[in-house]
Amino acid sequence: MPTVSIITITYNAGRFLERTVESVLRQTATDYEYIIIDGGSTDGTLDIVQRYEKHISRWISEPDSGLYDAMNKGLHLATGDYVWFMNAGDELYDEETLQGLLERIQQTGAGVYYSDALFVQNDGSPVGLRSVVTPHMLPHSLKWTDMALGMKVCHQAFVAKRSIAPDYDIHNLSADLDWEIRCLKKAGLVEFLPFVLCKYLVGGLSVQQHRRSLTDRFKVLVTHFGWLPTVFNHGRISWRAWRFKRQLPVRQLPHKADSR
Repeated sequence: MPTVSIITITYNAGRFLERTVESVLRQTATDYEYIIIDGGSTDGTLDIVQRYEKHISRWISEPDSGLYDAMNKGLHLATGDYVWFMNAGDELYDEETLQGLLERIQQTGAGVYYSDALFVQNDGSPVGLRSVVTPHMLPHSLKWTDMALGMKVCHQAFVAKRSIAPDYDIHNLSADLDWEIRCLKKAGLVEFLPFVLCKYLVGGLSVQQHRRSLTDRFKVLVTHFGWLPTVFNHGRISWRAWRFKRQLPVRQLPHKADSR
């Protein structure tokens, strides 16, 4: 069995998918499997998948009930010790990223590995590190209780043991937050990686349906932290966002030389 299962979810995202596939194929390490779950695209996505088919371990293309239903399909197909979601438009940070992750897995065997993520625009140009250009400061010693103020770690910069990874709630637009919390509760050892794991394409489902995403986030946090603490913490979230906008932080972008 491979050590890492890299899973890409895509639906009518042909203009972005190839950059994701190529970022996986550029890796110097080979101890991985690559799975693509397509929701029945009609935009030429399958032409891209078939072009790279010999490099893809498994792929399916069929209608689904949304992003998290597709992610569950990927989880169920995965055979690796660890699962890592890299959706259409996202990229592994550079060609040595997987090798760096594998070295840490061999040394520590943690339940969860995580790092920062570089936000990029549609054309691939950098926006900045998530911990810099958003109010989400990244702790170097992550606990599930750190999620009380929202998602501390970008989902594409979060790698979990498959044995502790639950199914996603397909009816909740903040199911990735719930999934990370549940993984952290079971993880035992959680390790911060001192190098960037991914390039994350800004946008996505939760941005497109922002109001419902916030409501669903509230539901997730109530489940894990209780109603009164969640109400109080949402006040803290609002204050943090207001303060962050006033600070206008300097954007710091990672360079290859200092990314590891």
